[in-house]
Amino acid sequence: MSSTVLERTTTTARLPRSHGYWGPAVVLAIFALIIPQIHSDYLFDAILTPFLAISLAALGLNLLTGYAGQVSLGSAAFMAVGAFAGYNFLLRVPGLPLLGGFALAGLTAATIGIVFGLPSLRLRGFYLAVSTLATQFFVQWALTNISWFSNDDTSGVISPPAMHIGSLSLESPVRRYLLCLGVVAVLTFLAMRLVSGQTGRSLIAIRDSELAARVLGVKVLRTKLFIFAVSSFYIGVAGALWSFAYLRTVEPDGFDLDRSFEILFVIIIGGLASIRGAFLGAAFIVVLPLLLSRLGATILGPGFDSGLVDLVQKIILGALIIVFLRVEPAGLSALLARLRFPARSEQ
Repeated sequence: MSSTVLERTTTTARLPRSHGYWGPAVVLAIFALIIPQIHSDYLFDAILTPFLAISLAALGLNLLTGYAGQVSLGSAAFMAVGAFAGYNFLLRVPGLPLLGGFALAGLTAATIGIVFGLPSLRLRGFYLAVSTLATQFFVQWALTNISWFSNDDTSGVISPPAMHIGSLSLESPVRRYLLCLGVVAVLTFLAMRLVSGQTGRSLIAIRDSELAARVLGVKVLRTKLFIFAVSSFYIGVAGALWSFAYLRTVEPDGFDLDRSFEILFVIIIGGLASIRGAFLGAAFIVVLPLLLSRLGATILGPGFDSGLVDLVQKIILGALIIVFLRVEPAGLSALLARLRFPARSEQ
């Protein structure tokens, strides 16, 4: 009875039964079959690979914050855990496959997520955000000061092992991109299945009212820890992809507090409680600075001050975010839905 009431009284982003997967399938086909035919290392190295890694991290955070309402400011810490865990597993476990290392990286981040998710059983809102912020500082301190994590490398910047699946090398930009695309596609499909079922309805119920969720039979404490683990798993795998496929280095400075805020901005801009919003927001955050940098170089000429351009970039990006949130606080996902179905949005 409680599950029936829960299904009727919560609002979720359920997928239409008939065509909910056609759109993502078409987009995946384009990204997997057509885009790799473009012979541009810059496209894969500077745009598509970081876009996919940030999208996956944002998807993980959106499951936690958008669907479950649990605010987290420690996303970069879990990315760092995933990156360093993947590095150490592949380094210290002979014969471990690359994808196995990524899976163990995600599981390690999930374990840490459960530990630091325990305060969510008693804390909410701003206090929970501060608690997760402490995770950011603690993880960064541990990775910087405990040399075992970096294999006693004194440089602070270590190179990940060569990537390969069987005898197939993944060192070329297009193959690293396809690796990221495959991992992100599988995890996105699993996230779509998760939020469109009973678990998704439970998360929405907890976000809207924990007391009402308990009355409806939702096991709030267990569900919170579960979504902290799932979210951290996604973000940990994203961290491994970020280091292995994009940065090509494993270093704590690549996962500072700015990265956590960047991922938070992605889901705010893209749309909370929206799978599609994670990708739209990531595209906005990753592509716009590159366009502004190209525009600055064109306007100012070859001898431009890169520091000035970076500063102007941040000012413009911040202003656009404020304006956008004022015009469409529900995010790019809601804006896109309004453009596709104008009559429905007016009802």
